[in-house]
Amino acid sequence: MKTDEIKSLTEAHIINTYGARNIAFVRGKGTSLWDAEGNEYLDFFGGIAVTALGHCHPKVTDAITKQAATLVHVSNLYLTQPCAELADLLSKHSFADRWFFSNCGATAIEASIKLARRYWSQQGTLKPTIISMQQSFHGRTMAAITATGQPKYHEGFAPMLPGIVHVPFNDHAALMKALTDDVGAVLLEPIQGEGGIRVVDTEYIKSVRALCDARNILLIFDEIQCGMGRTGTLFAHEQFGVTPDIITLAKALANGMPIGAMGCTEKVASGFSVGSHASTFGGNPVCTAAAKATVEAMLEPGFLDNVKKVGAYFIEKLNGLKSRHANIVEVRGNGLLIGVEMKEPVAPVIAKMLEARIVCGPAGPNVLRFAPPLIITNGQVDHVVATLDKVLGAS
Repeated sequence: MKTDEIKSLTEAHIINTYGARNIAFVRGKGTSLWDAEGNEYLDFFGGIAVTALGHCHPKVTDAITKQAATLVHVSNLYLTQPCAELADLLSKHSFADRWFFSNCGATAIEASIKLARRYWSQQGTLKPTIISMQQSFHGRTMAAITATGQPKYHEGFAPMLPGIVHVPFNDHAALMKALTDDVGAVLLEPIQGEGGIRVVDTEYIKSVRALCDARNILLIFDEIQCGMGRTGTLFAHEQFGVTPDIITLAKALANGMPIGAMGCTEKVASGFSVGSHASTFGGNPVCTAAAKATVEAMLEPGFLDNVKKVGAYFIEKLNGLKSRHANIVEVRGNGLLIGVEMKEPVAPVIAKMLEARIVCGPAGPNVLRFAPPLIITNGQVDHVVATLDKVLGAS
């Protein structure tokens, strides 16, 4: 089937919430994608930071196919080996003692908000208010979208969930002012993704942890986009030497298979009990088998160190472009989650990069986002930077 046919069927039957789409990708391998006409593209967007190991990674594909031929689904009223093994693996390499698996990032956020509120309820203390950050993004369900600190995502969906307030990111004084007695949790992304690839200040994130400890408040890190090796450590918070009470993961966790995860300490996990939360497809055997294979690949010797090296090289090269192009305001990010802020909207730049067979995307109207597979090379970085140089020079 060619692109026109796929587009025709899509426009005839699928609700359009994504805008105009004129390319149909039909195959992927490593860092490459192919459209329905056979054109090859270099993927520097990774399905929005999802295909961290590249497309169709052999170990993940093998795990999926073997599990799909063994057991695809069974109710969570029963045990499954892949789910148990994934939880064990994640616990061995994180602060979290307990995990809840869901289908995506938004449902992981839902679980974290519900857990935080119910934890305090179980303690006999009503602390339902959750502080989130302005310019944050946490997902599209009602609780997740309420926690999202960007009004444009709230339009048409009022009223929002009560008990969630927003403060400026990296602003200690604003957070202090918002800390009323009924605050039970603070929610933040160590690197704001949709908010423009904004990295938390080290001193700020340490001060948030200290405040939460002093005021007996839970700290939730949303690492749905910035976690899972994206910064060169398995979790982004490792970069800052700060540990949360609850963490949410998704996107790259299973290299493209739909999964979300919420991890927490043993103490906080006591907030949930039998029947208090559930997910029909959460912990699905195929998805958890894929996730286990993904995490194991990321933990192989040298993998995460290479992410740091290539990420630093990419940022260095992009800063070199900044010195030659006045329309670049700032290059920021960590590892291979990188934003290039520009003075004008980046949509035309993205379109021209796509014409040059390079896939990238936005992080807000004026920020060009790169979130490529973590297996990219310096040579591929050079190609992308050289192409961007030509595109900006022609703008």
